[in-house]
This record gives sequence, structure tokens and C-alpha cells, in this order.
Amino acid sequence: MIKEAIVLAGGLGTRLRDTVPDLPKCMAPVAGRPFLFYMINYLRTQGVERFIFALGYKHELIEEWLATQFPTLDYICSVEDEPLGTGGAIKLACAHATEENVLVTNGDTLFKVDTAQLALMHHSHAAEATLSLKPMQDFDRYGIVETDDNGLVLNFLEKQFCEQGNINGGVYVLNLMSFLENDWPPVFSFEKDYLESRRFRLFGSAQDSYFIDIGIPEDLERAQSELARTPADLGTVDKNWTLFIDRDGVINYEKEGDYIRNWREFKFYEGAKDAFKILGNSFGTIIVVTNQRGIGKGLMTEADLDSIHQHMLKQIQNAGGRVDKVYYCTSTDNDHPDRKPNPGMALRAKLDFPAIDLNRSIMIGNKPSDMLFGRNAGMYTVFAATTHPETPFPNPDIDLRFASLAEFAKALPAP
Repeated sequence: MIKEAIVLAGGLGTRLRDTVPDLPKCMAPVAGRPFLFYMINYLRTQGVERFIFALGYKHELIEEWLATQFPTLDYICSVEDEPLGTGGAIKLACAHATEENVLVTNGDTLFKVDTAQLALMHHSHAAEATLSLKPMQDFDRYGIVETDDNGLVLNFLEKQFCEQGNINGGVYVLNLMSFLENDWPPVFSFEKDYLESRRFRLFGSAQDSYFIDIGIPEDLERAQSELARTPADLGTVDKNWTLFIDRDGVINYEKEGDYIRNWREFKFYEGAKDAFKILGNSFGTIIVVTNQRGIGKGLMTEADLDSIHQHMLKQIQNAGGRVDKVYYCTSTDNDHPDRKPNPGMALRAKLDFPAIDLNRSIMIGNKPSDMLFGRNAGMYTVFAATTHPETPFPNPDIDLRFASLAEFAKALPAP
């Protein structure tokens, strides 16, 4: 998996100036959030753990937003003092990279590629760079990338009307050593001077995944509806869906100001055990995700936690329900990738259960951090108003609200 990404986010957005004045292109508002929000969270679901943001125009706005919106994200900003072109921006950002191969992507394009598939082609062909290719029909806005049967890039064709072809999707895996050993000028184009120079071993991976480029007002308008998260239609829930559940305050009563340290202190909410029978009949996979900082503080042991979970799972099973796996984070460090609202536990679950589709997943929790965890992993969110009923709703991070886990279960359609 590719764990590090360079995001080119220094564009002026000239063609969007009338629509989005005084903002970098990647910060154009889409469904109530900057476009960059959707890109970051999608890349995180693909296993990217560290970000290098290549910034230029009005970089202060992006830096301030990142610090506020993603305080626990592992990132660094590479700021150009003057426009360096896409190639110069990448070269400058490479000074901050720690991996041999990095993902490079444009900040105004969201292409939901399978980066593991992209990386597999890159490594198996010992490529210097591997391009994501998007199959398109009846277009004239993009040029075509021609490849042979093995994916070797043969040619880049100029923009013209085309009935069918693969375009450059703007997401690349780049070998840094190969890229940096060239004597690049300070200002150059990655696309023209590197990709189209025919001097390098390039491969292309065609993936017919979701693609949106907000570079023109018409596509920015299209993104408004396509990227908006509408409340999950519970009538569509079936065995292809996954349910992620917080523990304390959802399954069992919280211990105010303290931690559940042993099984004697664990008390199910009324109807919670019976709810798992309904949930098991409705969802294909059920995952419990819980922050357990009490272990990190030395107030209890991992063996204590395991005992609690074994008893909990046994009681749920005896009631006719099931939980497929429990994930927990014991770290006291808010920046730990597994500590909610960071999406690490969801990504671990997806690795263990490859059938999980995070876009067909629901996270139910009782805290804003649970809702952000769901959003950061690309899920729908359900708020259980057990311990924090004062939480505002409607809320951009909450799709549905129920009084409890049991009430949520009752709202699900009969299988």
C-alpha cells in the first residue's frame, strides 16, 4: 500500500474565479465543505497515512483550515514562494517525503482509484511512474493516453473530440529516486516535461471509478450534488452493508468520569442485547470500535479488557446476535491513527474483512468524535442520543439520530 501522498493544492483556479473568488481551487466549497475535505478522507480510506500539501496561492487559508479541520492528521505543507509549475511543486514537496514511492494527486480532482491496484502495477513492472487512467466516452476536454496490452504508456494525444478512450486521471505513483536524479529546472510542468517527454518508463492502470474534476464551473456544480452525503436510506441496508458500533454509551452504560475496568461494571443498555439479533440479520458484518485509554493510563490491563469483551460477546451470542470483531485503541495520544476520530480502526477492519465497503457502512456512536470517525472513513453516521442528547441535530456530521441502539435496530427493515 502507498502510505504517503503529495497533494498539488497551489492552483489559482482561474476558470473558477467568477464562481469561487479569492480561494485556492481545492478550497472551493462543495456541499458545505472545501473540496479538499473529500479528497483527504478518500485517500485515508485507501491507506494513506501521511500527506504533503504542495501549496502556493493563498496557502495561509489552506494551512489554517487543515489545522482546524484535521488537527490529528499527519501532514506537512510545502509552500512555493512563486509559481513553480506542477513539476517544480512536486520537486519541492519531495524534500519532505519519507517513502521510496509516493502517491501524487491534483487537489482539484477526485478519482476514487484503488491505490493498491495502482501500486501493484507500479511495482510489478518496475515503473518509474504509474498513471491512473479513467475510461471516458464522447469527450473533448481531455487528451488520450495510449498504452499497450501490458499497460506500458506509448503516447499522449492532444485534446480533441473522442468517442472512447482512457484519459489521465491525475493520480500517480511516483518513484522518487528516479524522478529526483534528473536535473530539473526550478520551474517545469510535470505533465509536459516529465510524463510526455517519452524519456521514462511509465505504465497506466485503467480503473472505471468515480471521477470529478472541478476545474470548470459546470463540474463544480455537478460535484455539489454528487458529493453531498444524504441520510442513509435504511431500506437499502442488506448483507452488503457493514455496521460499526461504539461501545461505551451505545452498547453499555458509560461510567461517568472513569472507565469500565472489569466485567462487574459492564451493564448493557435496555434492549441492546436483543438489538444485536436484529442487527445480525440485517448487516453482513458487525464491528465494534472503541477507544480504551484506561489501558494506556495504566488503570486496567489489556487482559481486563479482553475479559470484558469475551463476556460481552458471549451475552450477545446467547441473545441470538453476533459481533464479527472488536477493535480498540489504548493509546493516550490523540494523534494515534487508531484513536477516534482518526479512521485507523475502520481501515484495519477493511484489511481483515476485504468485503467491507466503507461507502456502504454505518457508524453508530454517542459522541461527536464517533461521528467524525465515520465521516473520516467515508461512512454514514447514526447518533445515539444516550449520553449527549444536547448535540445539535441536524448536523453536518450526523445523518440519522435515534434515542438508542435498540431504537435504531427497530427502524431497520425486516430481512
